[in-house]
Amino acid sequence: MATILERNKNIKPKKKTAEDYAEDALYREVWEEVNNEKTQRFIKKYARVLIAAALGLLIVVVGIQIGVTTYRSSRLAAAQNYETAVANGDANALKAIGRAGHGAGADLALYQSYLISGDVDTLDYLAENGHSRDFRDLARITIANMRGDDMTGDQMRAYLGDLDTKKSPYYYTSRLIVAQRYLADGNVAAARPILDAIVADKDAPAIVAANAAALR
Repeated sequence: MATILERNKNIKPKKKTAEDYAEDALYREVWEEVNNEKTQRFIKKYARVLIAAALGLLIVVVGIQIGVTTYRSSRLAAAQNYETAVANGDANALKAIGRAGHGAGADLALYQSYLISGDVDTLDYLAENGHSRDFRDLARITIANMRGDDMTGDQMRAYLGDLDTKKSPYYYTSRLIVAQRYLADGNVAAARPILDAIVADKDAPAIVAANAAALR
């Protein structure tokens, strides 16, 4: 005797009649109408909110596009002005670019302006207001070498105090300058510990360590 499972396997699916298809179509039509009605009610209820959100999104997208375009245009204009100023050796233009700009590029323009004009005021401005540590510290090192004869060892140490950290790219150079200034004052007691520390520091650049060893 065949089992119930075996008999079920042999049962063929019932073919749908025209009435069945018509009933299915009616169900689909009713379902679509119900969904359309719900959608229409939702849209009517939240129409203002949806319109406001769409307008807000449009404004944001347009604003971003305008901002990006403006930013790119201003950067391109600044780059062109910089290239022209460098090509012409125009110290005043470079100074203006440096004071109006931002970042290391602006600092570079200020330092180049100083190199062309020799205007120490531009160097002072860079030392105090530079955007990047590298250029601020470079400006101070340059000023220290220019004005060193007018400073005592203690004054030099105070002036280069911000560079007395390994975060500064001119840490070892600044310490050597301070030690040299103390030696020029005849203050060997103040200079010797600085020189010893430089020589003992394995991270000190070879040229700086050699100069420090020669001064001890």
